[in-house]
Amino acid sequence: VQLQAYGGGLVQPGGSLRLSCAASGGTFSGYSVGWFRQAPGKERSFLATINRAGPATMYADSVQGRFTISRDNANNTVYLQMNSLKAEDTAVYFCAARYGAYTMRSLQYPYWGQGTQVTVSS
Repeated sequence: VQLQAYGGGLVQPGGSLRLSCAASGGTFSGYSVGWFRQAPGKERSFLATINRAGPATMYADSVQGRFTISRDNANNTVYLQMNSLKAEDTAVYFCAARYGAYTMRSLQYPYWGQGTQVTVSS
């Protein structure tokens, strides 16, 4: 499966963005999808994941209550709605997929999108 993440950009603190992860080349409903991010000088970190059919989800503590992951299997897309953004949310955001159950562990995702930059700044 191929993934393409998009929707990043520049947003002010307290603002919102919705990222999209479009999939192609596989039976999308069979894949769990996760969102991760990597800030300069830091390791890639888990944000959220959603299981194959939804609605089961998991979130990192740092984004619980601010970010919402969802999926539209009919359109082969997973979304990450990000609200109440903070400067520390600035990073490159990646989506990743694996066939089977969801997980927070990045090493268990074999398929990755190219990343989309999110910058939170006034």
